[in-house]
Amino acid sequence: MKLTPVTLCFPLRDAETGTEVLLGLKRTGFGIGKIVGIGGHVEPGESDAEAVVREVWEEAGIAVLQEDLAHAGVVEFIFPARPEWNMSCRLFTTRRWDGEPTESPEITPEWFDSASLPLERMWQDAAHWLPPALAGGTIDVVVVLNEDNETVASVRYPSTRR
Repeated sequence: MKLTPVTLCFPLRDAETGTEVLLGLKRTGFGIGKIVGIGGHVEPGESDAEAVVREVWEEAGIAVLQEDLAHAGVVEFIFPARPEWNMSCRLFTTRRWDGEPTESPEITPEWFDSASLPLERMWQDAAHWLPPALAGGTIDVVVVLNEDNETVASVRYPSTRR
């Protein structure tokens, strides 16, 4: 099965109410209208870390260094009704970056309390893997979507480590 390599980065910061995470409202393309992580496709010749550094800059206008990225796991997304959408997504968190998040043609960035994520506005699968990834765990998940390409048919945790 072919899986397109993609990356997501979750910048984290301390706030008065606890830890906040930078997410974004998707303005175009895949997932339009949903709150998503910052990231995208890995280009040929790029490492996952190089791709996420580029994507965070393009989508949110902040500069992240590879050495400041923490591996948070991998999520495989399987779309039986649209196998060309299948992807393997490498997750990163970071607590260091330069600049202030700014809107791009693709993303409107916004800070959210990581303890009360806007899950009702996100892909349904996020509830299964995002909270533990943000809590410092390293997640390894396979998400299979239903025929509607939106709702979750199953979630497997081949090896979750904390």
